[in-house]
Amino acid sequence: MNVKNNMRRRESIRRIENTFMTLLQTKDVSEITVAEICKKADINRSTFYANFLDIYDLAEKIKEHLEAELNEQFDGMTNVVGSTFENTVHFFTHIKENQLFYRSYFKLGHDKNFQLISYDINEALISFNNKNIEYHVEFFRNGLNSIIKMWLNDGCKETPEEMAEILKSEYRGR
Repeated sequence: MNVKNNMRRRESIRRIENTFMTLLQTKDVSEITVAEICKKADINRSTFYANFLDIYDLAEKIKEHLEAELNEQFDGMTNVVGSTFENTVHFFTHIKENQLFYRSYFKLGHDKNFQLISYDINEALISFNNKNIEYHVEFFRNGLNSIIKMWLNDGCKETPEEMAEILKSEYRGR
């Protein structure tokens, strides 16, 4: 396969993914059809099926793509949120720059597994010194997901710095 075809294929995949994520903002996954994606992305059905098995395979590959990008962006950071103000700003900046991806990610229900924050339970035990640390970690993750979703739904009006400050003040620097 030559380079030109690879570039064309990548462009087709990008158009399919962007069209799907745009449709996902107003519809449930089960309401989106391959025909609708193909028409809006201006591609043939054969192009879609050369790259994806079905709508759900497309949704899974978008999830994998976002998670890979997140891992690349935040590689080496042990705790993206909470370790430093700069890390938290970087985190919210990434969300603001990739709003469609995050909205789609959460709409697909992946927020239940959102694992960007590698929370160090041992470090938390030192800070909080209680036997219910698993509840604390779950509370923090779900609270953060809710804050992110609220910010996205409001159009990311606050700056990433303001969001980092809000999180810091709510979490009280722990």
